[in-house]
Amino acid sequence: MTALVLAAAAALAAPGPPLLDLRVTNGSAPYLGDRRLLTTVSPNNDGFRDTAIVHFRLTRAATVRMEVVATNMVRAGKGGTTIVWRTARHFAAGAGTLTWRPARDTQPRTYVMRLRVGGRVYGGNGPSGPQDAPVVRVQGIDAVFTKRSYAPGESAELRLATDARLLRLQVFAYQSPGRPSEQDVKTSGLAMTGPIRVDWSAHRDRPALLRVVRAGDWPSGLYFLRATAADGRVGYAPFIVRPRRLGTNRVAVVLATNTWAAYNFADGDGDGWGDSWYVTGRHRSVDLQRPFLDFGVPFRFHDWDLEFIAWLNRTGKAVDFLSDEDLGAVSSGEELARRYDLVVFPGHEEYVTQHEYDVIEQYRNAGGNLAFLAANNLYRRVDRVGQRLVRRALWRKLGRPESRIVGVQYVGSDHGQRQAGYVVTGAAAAPWAFDGTGLQDGDVFGRYGIEIDARTPASPHGLQVLAHIPDLLGPGRSAEMTYYETPAGAKVFAAGALNFGASLGRPEIDRLLANVWARLSLP
Repeated sequence: MTALVLAAAAALAAPGPPLLDLRVTNGSAPYLGDRRLLTTVSPNNDGFRDTAIVHFRLTRAATVRMEVVATNMVRAGKGGTTIVWRTARHFAAGAGTLTWRPARDTQPRTYVMRLRVGGRVYGGNGPSGPQDAPVVRVQGIDAVFTKRSYAPGESAELRLATDARLLRLQVFAYQSPGRPSEQDVKTSGLAMTGPIRVDWSAHRDRPALLRVVRAGDWPSGLYFLRATAADGRVGYAPFIVRPRRLGTNRVAVVLATNTWAAYNFADGDGDGWGDSWYVTGRHRSVDLQRPFLDFGVPFRFHDWDLEFIAWLNRTGKAVDFLSDEDLGAVSSGEELARRYDLVVFPGHEEYVTQHEYDVIEQYRNAGGNLAFLAANNLYRRVDRVGQRLVRRALWRKLGRPESRIVGVQYVGSDHGQRQAGYVVTGAAAAPWAFDGTGLQDGDVFGRYGIEIDARTPASPHGLQVLAHIPDLLGPGRSAEMTYYETPAGAKVFAAGALNFGASLGRPEIDRLLANVWARLSLP
């Protein structure tokens, strides 16, 4: 018996015959960009692009195994691949095919068709190696706006890619929970428009542009366009409605649109791996005009933004919503200070241009107030080059440590493996922060981590630690929630943990943020 097992293992390890003339098709018309090792399918059982067919030729009989692989971000400790389907067949010498018919609910994205013949593997090179295996793009409805924010009255342009014949387009905004008939489940958004029917039959083989939205008198905020096909496929495209005039409200909320782009693992080049520096160092830039991978909803949107926006609405806060581009379009920090008493970064403002960094620092120096409600802010410089965001050096390595502005800076991450509550340390020294929360020094609240920040020698003089999570990532690697004031009158709060905003909804956290808001929103 042992001899038989060893013989079988040896047969698998031995190089099998090569797969000659390897290619992939969909049995129907190709989509724009399809090539020998890339095909597009849309598994809706309409008989058009429902199936991926891998073709090859063998010089001798062999068993061919095929695994359909979803790739993940590998540089951030998330593993590399997930097998979603597999099959194996024995073939005689000559031409052969293996077929994958994805289920209707298969997530739209690209999949590597990893093939094994004995010990010979196609598709095992990882994100940095040459593409030698077929890739299948499962197409849903890919939608992305050509700009990330629009002013009221400005026409918005949408790039759509789908082979659906008919679409219904509708705009949603997250305001507060509504009746199920009015609310979109995935974005928790409320309908701002009725559904608009669009005939897309002329664009089934290539992407096209569509002018779909003219932002009316909607309040400044985060909106989603939802595109739905009759077969149930759905896609989303986020956009921000900025105020007609900056400073309409005295508080600005800057959504981390640069970070959204960096964490977008959509595969635009069709090699089966996401086009982001979080996937491979081969990518030094990201395309800002890709649709977001998860049906069009930005990565960690529910953690970074949704709970905070819900908090704004249930507490009646009126704010101006801005994108990173809108912040970058402000001429100087002094100009920003004339328009806003408080600028809030609700989620992971990790990537900023030099001009953005300058404006934020000048704003603080001019007495402007800042609130950072996540962790790992102002971490790395990026440059905007056309429609791409180019990754540069860490700001601390450029002689501008982020703790000089934020108060704390990035310590590390374990991707949420260890999370713990904050221990209150500043209730006696800063009673205003904990007023009405029921929290006193030594009390523990919440459960936080993922990425954490702490003080450095560059932190401003007089910085107060309001709460900390001691040794969360090991000895001396603690998370710190901080507050400081400057001689010019600036007040700066930093939550110190990535998922602080996700805990809004807890009464003591709501009150803590309300206290911070009240103190920082005063001119």
